[in-house]
Amino acid sequence: MLLLLLSLLAPLFLRPPGAGGAQTPNATSEGCQIIHPPWEGGIRYRGLTRDQVKAINFLPVDYEIEYVCRGEREVVGPKVRKCLANGSWTDMDTPSRCVNRTPHSERRAVYIGALFPMSGGWPGGQACQPAVEMALEDVNSRRDILPDYELKLIHHDSKCDPGQATKYLYELLYNDPIKIILMPGCSSVSTLVAEAARMWNLIVLSYGSSSPALSNRQRFPTFFRTHPSATLHNPTRVKLFEKWGWKKIATIQQTTEVFTSTLDDLEERVKEAGIEITFRQSFFSDPAVPVKNLKRQDARIIVGLFYETEARKVFCEVYKERLFGKKYVWFLIGWYADNWFKIYDPSINCTVDEMTEAVEGHITTEIVMLNPANTRSISNMTSQEFVEKLTKRLKRHPEETGGFQEAPLAYDAIWALALALNKTSGGGGRSGVRLEDFNYNNQTITDQIYRAMNSSSFEGVSGHVVFDASGSRMAWTLIEQLQGGSYKKIGYYDSTKDDLSWSKTDKWIGGSPPADQTLVIKTFRFLSQKLFISVSVLSSLGIVLAVVCLSFNIYNSHVRYIQNSQPNLNNLTAVGCSLALAAVFPLGLDGYHIGRSQFPFVCQARLWLLGLGFSLGYGSMFTKIWWVHTVFTKKEEKKEWRKTLEPWKLYATVGLLVGMDVVTLAIWQIVDPLHRTIETFAKEEPKEDIDVSILPQLEHCSSKKMNTWLGIFYGYKGLLLLLGIFLAYETKSVSTEKINDHRAVGMAIYNVAIPSWGRRPWLLSELADLLCSQVLCLITAPVTMILSSQQDAAFAFASLAIVFSSYITLVVLFVPKMRRLITRGEWQSEAQDTMKTGSSTNNNEEEKSRLLEKENRELEKIIAEKEERVSELRHQLQSRQQLRSRRHPPTPPDPSGGLPRGPPEPPDRLSCDGSRVHLLYK
Repeated sequence: MLLLLLSLLAPLFLRPPGAGGAQTPNATSEGCQIIHPPWEGGIRYRGLTRDQVKAINFLPVDYEIEYVCRGEREVVGPKVRKCLANGSWTDMDTPSRCVNRTPHSERRAVYIGALFPMSGGWPGGQACQPAVEMALEDVNSRRDILPDYELKLIHHDSKCDPGQATKYLYELLYNDPIKIILMPGCSSVSTLVAEAARMWNLIVLSYGSSSPALSNRQRFPTFFRTHPSATLHNPTRVKLFEKWGWKKIATIQQTTEVFTSTLDDLEERVKEAGIEITFRQSFFSDPAVPVKNLKRQDARIIVGLFYETEARKVFCEVYKERLFGKKYVWFLIGWYADNWFKIYDPSINCTVDEMTEAVEGHITTEIVMLNPANTRSISNMTSQEFVEKLTKRLKRHPEETGGFQEAPLAYDAIWALALALNKTSGGGGRSGVRLEDFNYNNQTITDQIYRAMNSSSFEGVSGHVVFDASGSRMAWTLIEQLQGGSYKKIGYYDSTKDDLSWSKTDKWIGGSPPADQTLVIKTFRFLSQKLFISVSVLSSLGIVLAVVCLSFNIYNSHVRYIQNSQPNLNNLTAVGCSLALAAVFPLGLDGYHIGRSQFPFVCQARLWLLGLGFSLGYGSMFTKIWWVHTVFTKKEEKKEWRKTLEPWKLYATVGLLVGMDVVTLAIWQIVDPLHRTIETFAKEEPKEDIDVSILPQLEHCSSKKMNTWLGIFYGYKGLLLLLGIFLAYETKSVSTEKINDHRAVGMAIYNVAIPSWGRRPWLLSELADLLCSQVLCLITAPVTMILSSQQDAAFAFASLAIVFSSYITLVVLFVPKMRRLITRGEWQSEAQDTMKTGSSTNNNEEEKSRLLEKENRELEKIIAEKEERVSELRHQLQSRQQLRSRRHPPTPPDPSGGLPRGPPEPPDRLSCDGSRVHLLYK
């Protein structure tokens, strides 16, 4: 059939002899030019006759030719060459030649010392030893590789125990014959052997050691391994982290050297990739506490590094802590048995079903130890043929044989050694080193074997074999996922080329890869719009009321009654209340209405409106009470000062207070301006069962030295309010026509701190006269600072305090004036008012009444003093009478029967009539 097929395709490649001139094999796209080298034997053109070969110059792509030798000779070098797509043949740099066959009896033996762990932590020797023996048979049967030598094996069972390995290493080194190379298994045994081998000038080639520590060339200068380092998993893990967008991972490891060094390498790689290991746990034998810590730290993407027996313990605890499911992804090592979680283990108390549920969906990374492509290796076997041949040699089922996965690595290790020795001995190179001359003191042969091994590059049953600078095998990584209780291949990764081959067969419990942490959704707490609109309407009406009051006061400024209340100061009070009411609008603006760039301007608007509102509103009232105390509480001899109250002094005082606030606010704005800050609250869990949490945030106006500025601002305002309270108390009994409403102003200031004065009936009308800025400073400011985290409550308290206090202030200050002018008709000017004495009399009735009360209190005081003086005089008189009676005894009775006679008293002392007493009260 093949001959028939080629005969049908031959016309496509036939060309007339000499047509087109000479062609080089690499310069054509029609195929490969026929090779006609000087050859002792012959070249077999498969499927073509000799006449057909003579009729053509080119052969098709993928066509194979075979070299044959005559007689008892055999081919050394490539026996088969294939036509490539670029017009050349395979292995053109390696010549093929015919050599005489050497009988086995004449071939010199080269010995290999091997340690196979047939039991222990990793019984890999159960499958690796048969694989090595099979490789030795295949190598020794080849005459193109080490034609003059025969490789022989001397081995022992190390039981994966360094102590046991030390014993057998001593026997290998000190017992004949000399071993040209050592082949240990297990990382702990390889560490011991590789560290000691340098003293005997021995190359060490391991087939089953993955410890990253063995990559240290200074410590292990002659070490090679066909088993890749455990760190080869890390580039694959990092690639998967990047593929699924994970930036935070956690790790849990068993405290052994191989896993510790692997994790150290992973930490360096993830740091370079911008990934963070947020939590790192380790354990020796009991993983219960570390697994609980992972749960407590909200670990989601977890890399587990431990042996198979500890893996069962870990996932039993994982099941108990519910650290599995759609929110979690576990990364494990891929060299566990496929049914490792179903194997009975008396050290755990979890059932097979529980373990199966806990491990579902985890990812494994495993070194590709068997070539996935069904291509022929240097031994002329495919990977599948190797598996079938090895399976026949094993005495039990492959899944029950330790090291079955690593067997291709052991097989290729022998081929790497054979090729290196062949190159050293001259079988494939230029040097003529005799391998039989090797001894433990021959550094030259060791160096040549090292260089040959370091340059190894061939296709083995495990894939392409090549070593890096540290002597470790470079290989592909297989990525698998446990789906439905069985592992499924989902991709391959070639770290040398950064090539990820993805099959898109990954499945996730939640439908998609989980997040590396609980997804935090930031939500801003905005002010209730209904509350903001309601308060804004009230504030707008208040501003309208302030404008009406201001217009009324300006329009009637010529009226004497209005003039005596200092209308300009009242106008400033109305303006101050208007500014305070206007501050309600920026107080309610937040991220719902404005952008981030506009927020600083809103903050400054709040500050300036409230500051100027206080300065104008309270400053005008403080000015009235200050000057009443300064001018109208002087002693009698300084009453002429009362005539010195001039309007410009009032205005200057208000200007000073406003100027102080303007300077303070300007410095604050320039040096440390207000800006937008974010207050973050505790995370909240949503009502829906989704893997997110809500992070509430609230916007504030703040600055770097906010507390310092507030201390200055509130300290100054507080002292000003305390001074106003003191002045209000001092001027409570003063009456003056210059400022006829100062008592209402004083009571307003006083009632800020002492509301009990409201019990007096004559103060009830003034109790409501509270300036909005005063309430804001003494009550609203501290309360709003406490309620700052509750945006609705803080805004409602501050804004309603401003609104209601402004309403009360405007109504109390201006409505009585409106009512008086309307009901009494006092619309006349000051000139008209002077022509009507009755009006002035009525206006002074209250003042006269207060003067009479004061005079009555003074008279009562004088009477009390006089009564005390009379009592003293009576006491003195009684004392003198008693003294005189002791000096003059009583006179005997008169014989005539009359009264006794004594000396007559002086008229001035005996006569005490009421006229003298009355004089004391005049």
